[in-house]
Amino acid sequence: MWRSLRPIGRSDASGGYRRYAWTGADADCRLWFQAQAEARGLDHEIDCNGNQWAWLGDPLAGDAVVTGSHLDSVPDGGAFDGPLGVVSSFAALDELRRRGAVFTRPLAITNFGDEEGARFGLACVGSRLAAGQLTTEHAHRLRDGDGVSLPQAMEAAGYDPDAIGPDPERLARIGAFVELHVEQGRALDLSGDPVGVASAIWPHGRWRFDFRGEANHAGTTRLADRRDPMLTYAETVLAARREAELAGGLATFGKIAVEPNGVNAIPSLVRGWLDSRAADQDTLDAVVSGVERAAREYAERAGIDLDVVRESFTPVVDFQHALRDEIRRVLEKRGADGAATVPLLGTGAGHDAGILSASVPTAMLFVRNPTGISHSPAEHATEDDCVAGVRALADVLEGLACS
Repeated sequence: MWRSLRPIGRSDASGGYRRYAWTGADADCRLWFQAQAEARGLDHEIDCNGNQWAWLGDPLAGDAVVTGSHLDSVPDGGAFDGPLGVVSSFAALDELRRRGAVFTRPLAITNFGDEEGARFGLACVGSRLAAGQLTTEHAHRLRDGDGVSLPQAMEAAGYDPDAIGPDPERLARIGAFVELHVEQGRALDLSGDPVGVASAIWPHGRWRFDFRGEANHAGTTRLADRRDPMLTYAETVLAARREAELAGGLATFGKIAVEPNGVNAIPSLVRGWLDSRAADQDTLDAVVSGVERAAREYAERAGIDLDVVRESFTPVVDFQHALRDEIRRVLEKRGADGAATVPLLGTGAGHDAGILSASVPTAMLFVRNPTGISHSPAEHATEDDCVAGVRALADVLEGLACS
């Protein structure tokens, strides 16, 4: 499975992946998922929001156990973020069949669409739509960097954009959702454990800062006469690092758009996107308010107009304790790779499991990442740890869905 998926959407130049929503690479990933489902005799379906489902048992029976993740990527992302969860889900089913497990609840494997938000700027679009956390109207207003709207992209890919929206009936059939994911940090590497269980997802969001100045000639305009928004943006980037350090949170300006974007032109507009995360809401609020306060002070001093827009926000997700504790009990009882205890990990990364947690009981397993690097071609997990993850997921699914 890993070898067959690996080439799809991979850049020869960077070695990373460019699997963006509703593109050719995304379509190839979807075909791969469908082929894996059909090879196992599973019923494949696509819901109204473009999420894929592979069913073992009756989807309408209710109380289903669902696992899976996503197959799309950030720009030049790594091979493991998302796909490891999908591949491991199919492999876990293979393992359970090898064990002769008897299923007493329906099982589904899923591929949620546009989880990374690389094309339209909003993460977890497929799961947000299903959970009613993204309105149809808002989704229809989403546009990529080339001005292509989400409806246009979906229609070009052969999907009906007018059908998207909340899917409460489908979510009501799910009794538990368990997502396996490569760890996006080094906690497991430092503890020496191949697999861990998620405790919570930090609150996080994305804010757009629009700095508007005055376009002018780079070679003829005196420094004293300039209203250069790039300078204010640069000061704000430094302020973000300072505020994050002071509060104990995280703040990153990782994306920028400049107009008119000429080498010999002073910009008229610099648009930067702030990603901020923290272990608790008060810390996150302190970081973001500190960055905005500094940006407004710099802008006022330089004669720059500033607009700040919150584009997305996810509050803290404390995974359901009953399901989380049951998963730990299952893994510890079966001695997950010799471990007497299975570590609990908090994470600053968002996931579909976090979005769905408001609607269904959710939990997550993490697989060790020795580099600690994610959203990069350097992202990695060893084959032994991936196998440990599959066995752990199979143990969990057997405990939840089998007699």
